[in-house]
Amino acid sequence: MKMSELHLPAGISLTRGDSARLLADALAADVSEKLREALTLKDRALLVVSGGSTPIPFFEVLRDKKLDWSRVDVTLADERWVPEEHADSNTRLVKAHLLKGLAAAARWIPLANAAASPEEGLEQSESELAQAQWPIDVLVLGMGNDGHTASLFPGTDGLEAAMNAGKGVTCAAITPLDAPHPRITLTWPVLDQATSTYLLLQGEAKLNTLKKAIEHAEDRLTMPIRAFFRPGLSIFWSA
Repeated sequence: MKMSELHLPAGISLTRGDSARLLADALAADVSEKLREALTLKDRALLVVSGGSTPIPFFEVLRDKKLDWSRVDVTLADERWVPEEHADSNTRLVKAHLLKGLAAAARWIPLANAAASPEEGLEQSESELAQAQWPIDVLVLGMGNDGHTASLFPGTDGLEAAMNAGKGVTCAAITPLDAPHPRITLTWPVLDQATSTYLLLQGEAKLNTLKKAIEHAEDRLTMPIRAFFRPGLSIFWSA
């Protein structure tokens, strides 16, 4: 797909990287500056990231940025309800690739816990998340080929509750139809309040999904990524 075919809504920017590594450098520079700005305004900054393989190069650049990491809280936009040692654990991935080097001083706030299910663990997860100073200062999202982001999956029973959560409801349980493992996700109202939001994408398929999402942006439940299409969103993409 040609980049000229992508007609972004007003106020949304797109940064293209010639490689995943160059894009990671650009995104890490931007995110670290936003965190520094946040730390001039509040005692602690809140960074929310996403799992998967795409953000790994970004994590490995960001972790060596010089800022007061001891005043930064880090958590996930969503997590699979699996033990930390499980290969599919986003917590495992973040600890292996982000919370190293200078960023080892950051405070990690887990989403998942030892409860048998996300539903049973929600109260403890809410308690853990209460440690952070909300709203989110920097949010880095990904996107699936079905238009989901975080664990806001289209067609799931828990989607409407997560999208329309009331005040003070930080997280929700989700069981995807076609993806493995029950999930816990931050709710859309909490994610939507982020001061700075980034969407990190890689590959032609994601660009095609983005184009499809933009063309019918009003239907949020079919492709939940559409709920984040507002002025200020920064999209970072590499082939």
